[in-house]
Order: sequence, then structure tokens, then C-alpha cells
Amino acid sequence: MTGWTKSVRVGLLVAVGAVLGLPSARAQTGDDEMSEGVTTATTAATMTSTAAGSVPAPLPSVPPPAAPPSPTASTPPEAPAEPVSSNAVPEEATPQLEEIVVTSQKRRENLQNIPFSVATIGGEQASFLRSSGLDIRFLSARVPSLTIESSFGRTFPRFYIRGLGNTDFDLNASQPVSMILDDVVLENPTLKGFPIFDVERIEILRGPQGTLFGRNTPAGIVKFQSKAPTFEVEGYARATYGTFNFTGFESAVSGPVIEDVLAARLSVLYERRDNWVDNTFSGEENALEGFDDVAGRFQLLFTPTDELRVLTNVHVHSLSGTARLFRANIIEPGTDEFVDGFERDQASIDGTNEQSVNQLGLSINLQYDAGPITFTSIFGYESAEVFSRGDIDGGFGAAFTPRSGPGFIPFPSESADGVPVLRQFTGEARFATNEWETFNLQAGLFFFREELEIDSFSYDTLGGGAVNGRAVQNQVTEAFALFASGTVDILDNLRLAGGLRWSDDQRDFRAVRERSPIGAGRIGPLTASPSARFVSWDVSLTYDITQDISVFGRVARGFRAPSIQGRILFGDSLSVADSEKIISFEGGVKAELLQRRARINLAGFYYELSDQQLTAVGGQNNFNALLNADKSRGAGFEIDAQLLPVSGVLITFGVSYNDTEIQDDGLAIAPCGGGCTVTDLPGEVEGTVVIDGNPLPHAPKWILNATLRLGTPVHADGELFLFADAAYRSRINFFLYESEEFTDAFLFELGLRAGYSRFDGRLELAVFSRNLNNDLSRTGGIDFNNLTGFVNEPRTFGVEARWQF
Repeated sequence: MTGWTKSVRVGLLVAVGAVLGLPSARAQTGDDEMSEGVTTATTAATMTSTAAGSVPAPLPSVPPPAAPPSPTASTPPEAPAEPVSSNAVPEEATPQLEEIVVTSQKRRENLQNIPFSVATIGGEQASFLRSSGLDIRFLSARVPSLTIESSFGRTFPRFYIRGLGNTDFDLNASQPVSMILDDVVLENPTLKGFPIFDVERIEILRGPQGTLFGRNTPAGIVKFQSKAPTFEVEGYARATYGTFNFTGFESAVSGPVIEDVLAARLSVLYERRDNWVDNTFSGEENALEGFDDVAGRFQLLFTPTDELRVLTNVHVHSLSGTARLFRANIIEPGTDEFVDGFERDQASIDGTNEQSVNQLGLSINLQYDAGPITFTSIFGYESAEVFSRGDIDGGFGAAFTPRSGPGFIPFPSESADGVPVLRQFTGEARFATNEWETFNLQAGLFFFREELEIDSFSYDTLGGGAVNGRAVQNQVTEAFALFASGTVDILDNLRLAGGLRWSDDQRDFRAVRERSPIGAGRIGPLTASPSARFVSWDVSLTYDITQDISVFGRVARGFRAPSIQGRILFGDSLSVADSEKIISFEGGVKAELLQRRARINLAGFYYELSDQQLTAVGGQNNFNALLNADKSRGAGFEIDAQLLPVSGVLITFGVSYNDTEIQDDGLAIAPCGGGCTVTDLPGEVEGTVVIDGNPLPHAPKWILNATLRLGTPVHADGELFLFADAAYRSRINFFLYESEEFTDAFLFELGLRAGYSRFDGRLELAVFSRNLNNDLSRTGGIDFNNLTGFVNEPRTFGVEARWQF
């Protein structure tokens, strides 16, 4: 390597190490799971990169003898060999970013060729970002325009893309962001908490995706792809220990069962954390916020012929621990500040807090290559049992008891929601042309059925925790769709793409309140059977200015099926929201510059929703109600960028701006019942406020994220590395109405991972920290009887050892 390049890398490592108190060293690292692209002293440099953040591959100082470049590496042609003396130092080749291959259109395609905004995160980077055992919410603000929150803890994540999401905490809530795991949609929000491990990549598809993926995708998709079985023996084991006695173990082994015919891959995850929050009411130290999380995945790949490929995937998940911890009156009235003396490791509750999840799934993916056409059939089955109980008032006692707090607690509230039955069946059959010259098409049909039962309970906290209320919901959902999507090359550098999807959606719902916690008596059965038929479509045009720079434009139309809110434990009626429709306009530039040492993707968008489904959450009666807003709109932009300034240094950067607004001058809802300072104008009906002009909840205007990866060699096959990351999101509003208290000004978290690897990345030792700066932010609230909130995870540290074979 050149002297100045080496000096830059070593200087950066030493400087960062000095700030963090790390020993200085000149070294270089790697991780074989990041080694799809390899940089060496004698071959062109490649890096494993993502649209939202990237992790470079290990940098072995000497390439394997006579080994050809990786077939996926972006390497320029090698110059003819020239004789060199035995002590000559070869000139270092120019590093390049590796091509990113995604399946966001159900085909393997270069990310730069996709005619809409897509971001990706590699599997190894995902492992880095969740090093301390974070659940799926670790992705929040890690790519532009994506946030994730939950009022259930490690299950039931709620996704928001470009400001569109759903704050509804009912276990029957539908979401406008769909989650897809290994080509199977996970519809119920309790399924979406499946742990992320041994994944190849994560794709975030922004904007309506109704043509190929269908129902409930008007905001976009978060798509996970697990690593598949291989016919070569490979695997890894990763052990982690960290703050709060966090213990983690993750491993996978893959290889042939019958050579070239049958291969298998087994992946397992175990994570455990001790309780670390003291309950100052009971006097118990380390009483809350611990968990045990176990998951596994077994895959069989059957390839009896070159044309036939059958992949079977069985996966399980078991979680037990603390549900979301609500904390009463942690907000200073009239402000968005924490009260004086708030401590994240303390709470005062007199109710029970517990959560359990048991999940089982199976999928069978069959592909047959018939030459000009490939046929694909995917069957999926998912089931789950969930129970989550919490102290909703976030405190102890009540105003009418001798002792209560913290702050004013007008009455106690303790409740639970459970899913004793959840069964989901999906089926898809499609055909796709195999890279025809100027025209390609795929078309198929899709079927979905879900059987769901929900139990809701209320408990008498002051009476020893006895059940004093129960309601039951039952629902069967069926959906059917036909879809087609195609691309045609109008010119060598001009492509037209479009698609259509016809959807038929039907729900049959029944709810009964068997006992009321407030003495209202039995009610029901209450029933509803909403249905909808809709045609989604999209049209896009892509123009290649040069081989490395293209521009695109896209118009898309999508919908979300009707929703039902049957949370009648505290209310007496159902609410049903009509279908939500969206029209979205998007355009942008995708470019690779500086001989593929830089990549920048820019997209601007504008969308309008008609009959947007909104949920008025909580309030004085702690009752959720669905409603349709006449119109909402959003506008903004996203930038995803990566830069390889020199070999061994990788910088990524992402930024998004989202401006959202509810536009319905007659729309008014009941505000908080817990004494918040509402800033909206009063509505015509007493006790309501107008939400026209308000932003959508959990829709920050700004998201910024960045990563820095440094690596420098030590010895012949070692590396010292450092990976730093940062994520920022601006102010969010928790509810549809605006108030001084139920908001959070910003969240800014730093992460760090540093270590040493040996044997070309097969052995790695590292230290890490998440939320290194110990940011304290509220991520949500409960508004019905006091100023209750919940907060982000604290700073954690840990050590990790990893072996790959």
C-alpha cells in the first residue's frame, strides 16, 4: 500500500483509540461473513456495502495462491503480469464498492437498477448493530425514513416508513408497512418480533409495494432474507457477554447431506439478560427488564436436478421476560422535559409485569427452471401464542388510597392481552421470464388466510391482582390476489416497467365482553364483516445517462384493507375503518462515481392518502377507535451514500426529510385524560380537539445515520478494525393530537465496535458499546390517566468472540 494511505488508516485508528481509551496498534481485521468482496495488495479492492451503511470485508495481506477474483466482485481487468524483483512491493489497486444484489422485485437484481427507493443492511452489519441483544427495533433510524417503536417490548414492533405507520396497540391492528421473512409475509404484528440472526441481508422498500407484494403495503416493506444452505461445509459460532450479565450465543452450520442433491443449514440463537431496573415501590432490586430469548431455524435444500430447487424452512421462537415498562409522570407538566431526578434504572409499580411468546413457522419454496421461464411456488404457515401483562398506570396505589405515586395516580390500571390462537396460511404461485432480451414478465396468484383469537384482561391491582374484566375477539381474514409485472427496454438506455394487482379482501369479526372492569356489564356478540376489492398499479421509467448514472420516475397506487377495532374491554362498540388508498410520486438519481469508489442514491417523493386509517389511542377512557381522515399528504427526500476514500476506510451516510400533514378540517378526537397541555384548537363537540394540520404520529422530519469502518493489517493474516455508527431522529409526536408533553425532541445514539481478527477473519475478538453516549429519550407514552412514558435502552458494553469455519 502507499505510504500516505497507510498513514491515514493508522492515524485514524490511533486517534479514535486514544479518545476511547483503546490501546494503539497497527492492525487490520475482517469477518468472513463480510467477505463476498476481498481487498488484497495485488488484486482490485472490493467492499461489502449497503445502501444505508456498509461493512468492509477482511483485508488479507496476501491472496491465496492462484485464486481467481470473486465472481461477484467489482474488479477491473488485471494488467498483464510484469516481472518484479523478489523484494518489490506491488502497487495497491484502487478499492471499489461491490455490487448490491436485492430481490425487491422478486428477482435478483442490482440495487442500482431498481426504479424506486431501496436501502439495504448486510447480515454482518445487522449483527453489529444489535450486539447487546437488541430486538428488531435496532433498525429504527438506521436507514433513512424508517422508524420502529413498540409498547409491548420485544414483541409487536410498529414500523413507520416515510411517516406512515399505525400507533394502534391492539393485537388485531393492521399496519401499512409489511414485514416479509424469507418470502413469506408476516401479517399479525406479534409475528414481526421474530429475532434477526444468520441473515444474508435486510431490504427496506420505500413507497407503495402493492403490485408484487399486495395487501397492507402502502408505506413500504421491510424484507429479511436468511442465509441459505450450502453444498460446502461452513458455519460460525459467536459468543457475547455484556452489561446486565447479558449472555448471547449464535451459531450456524451448513453443508451437504447428499452431495449436490440435499444440503442443510441449522441456525440457533440464545440471548439472556438479567433484570436491571429496581422497583422502588416493592423495594426489590433488579426486578424488571430482563429476558430469555431462544430461536432456531432449520433449512433443507433439495436439488434433484439442475432445474428443480426446493427449500424447506422450519423456524421456532420462544421469549419470556418483562413486557414494556411504563413509568408514571416522568414528564414535567407543560414541557417535553423529564422530571427532575428521573432515573432510567428505577421504577415504582404495584402491578405484575410479564411477557411470553411462542412461535412456530414453516415454509416451502419450490422453483423450477423450464428454460425461458421459471415457475415458483411458496407455501407458508405461521402460528403463535402470546401473553403480555403490564401495569398500565405506571405507578402504585391511587389518589383515594393512603399512598400513591409517583405523582398523581387517579386510579389504578393493570391489564393484559393474549393470543391463544394465531394461525396464518399463505400460498403464492407465479412464473417469471428468464432474462429475455428486451422484455421480461412475471405473473401469479396469492392466497392468505388468518385465524385469530385475542383475550383481553383487566386486573384489580388493589385487590391482589384478581381478574375483574375480560373480553374476547375472534377474526378470520381471507385475501386473494392476481398480479402481473413487466419491464420492457424501449431503447438500450431507456426502460419502462409497470404492474397490476387485483385484490379481494374479506374479514369476519366477532367480539364479546364477558365482564367489565368498570361495572358496565356483559356486551355482545358484536360482529362486523368488512370487505374490499381494489386494483393496485405502478408505472416507472428509468433512463441510463451513463453506465454508472441513471435517473428514474415512478407513480404507484396502493391500498390498505379495511380494519376493525374491537377493543371493547373499556368500550361498548366496534369501530371499522374503510380501505385506505395512496397515490405516490417518486423520482431520483442512482449513481456510482469515482471509479465505483462512491455510490449515492437520491430520491424525492410526494404522496397523498385518501380515507387514511388513523387510530385515536388511549384518552381518558383508554379506548381505541378507528377513523378515516379525508386526506393526508407527505413529501420529502432520501439520500443513501457510501464512500471508499482509501483502502481499508469505508464511510456511509444516510439522510431523510419527511413532512407529513393530516388534511381534514372536520376531524376532531378526544385528547389525553392524564393532564397534558394540548395545543390543538377545541372541536365543535365538547371534550374534543381538531387534528387538521397536525403531523402524523411517530413521523420525524429528519433522520440521519452514518457509519465509519477502519481496518489496518497486522502480521500476515490479521487485522485491527474499528466500526463506529451514529443514528439521529428529530422530534416525534406520540399521538394524533399535539401536546407539550407527549413528544420527544430527538434521539441520538452512537455505537462502537473494535477488535482484532486473525486467520483471514476466521477468528475475531471484539469489544462493543451500544448507545455509547447514553442518550435518554422517550419512545412513546400512555395518555389516559397520567403523564406516563417509556424510554430507550441505556448504554451497554460487551465483549464478543467469533469463529468461522
